[in-house]
Amino acid sequence: MPLAIGTAAPDFTLHDQNRNEVSLDDITGHNALVVFIPFPFTGHCDNEGCQLRDGLGELGGLDAKVVVITTHAVPTNAKWASENGFEFPVLADYWPHGDVVTSYGAFNDVTGSANRVTYVLDTDGIIRDVIATDSLGTPREYELYGEALSAL
Repeated sequence: MPLAIGTAAPDFTLHDQNRNEVSLDDITGHNALVVFIPFPFTGHCDNEGCQLRDGLGELGGLDAKVVVITTHAVPTNAKWASENGFEFPVLADYWPHGDVVTSYGAFNDVTGSANRVTYVLDTDGIIRDVIATDSLGTPREYELYGEALSAL
């Protein structure tokens, strides 16, 4: 179950596709999207990632940082990010498997992956909106990100 609006986002430090450490502190001070992706290299996940890539200018205009988190290993995320030209951090919550995803209430016990959940954070790291779908096979509506960020 996703975390409640108005609560502080759980802290994390994970490695991105370039093996750099990225933490919640790195995005605090900006509005942010913490985007959980179930399966890189699949249609919906690829499309959602590409929408974020293509909208980075618009999102940046809303003072938003974007991080994507998967339960996949750094090499998988590196290949996925490279093939799709992702300039935002794609973070690996591979080991211990899904600890951060679980702390955000987004772990799927059946598939061992993240559910399709995005947290919209304000500049203080407080959850101000949750954008999620009920099914791994249903993509999130990209337009909701801009709406949620504009409301901050």
